[in-house]
Amino acid sequence: MGRKTVVIAEIIDDIRRVFQVVNEQSKKAKRETGLTGPQLWAIKMIGELSPVRVSDLATRMYLHPATVVGILNRLELQGLIKRMRTSEDRRVVKIEMTDAGNAIVAKAPQVAQGLLVAGLEVLPLKKLEDISGALEELVLILGAQELPPRLILSPEINLSKRKAI
Repeated sequence: MGRKTVVIAEIIDDIRRVFQVVNEQSKKAKRETGLTGPQLWAIKMIGELSPVRVSDLATRMYLHPATVVGILNRLELQGLIKRMRTSEDRRVVKIEMTDAGNAIVAKAPQVAQGLLVAGLEVLPLKKLEDISGALEELVLILGAQELPPRLILSPEINLSKRKAI
């Protein structure tokens, strides 16, 4: 087996590992909390940042604000978060946890998206650019560059800001 064959096998195995971890953690989150991975990630972030503005939460989650609003709507319907308008500016909405939300966060497992973001944020820019370039190449190989980016194992679509940077 040539070196190229070995490297291709390693790449494919690593992709399999990534999907495996994300799938297992998402199933565990759903089983233990009843929430999807993105919902659990959002509620964990709100727990850390509470009270937090929607735009700030979206920035921290690397998601479009409209995508986050959809997730928040579902969390609010379940009574896990509440929205409050600030007294200084009634247009500004802050998100806070409810007691039920805090109870879920206290027992919730890790979220793959959170681990991924935390790991990426500590990498130097050059390494991030290398990873980004390699992933863009995989997207091109698969012909997926026009697909809207769905949140991991969720029907939610992130309204991408990608090419605006």
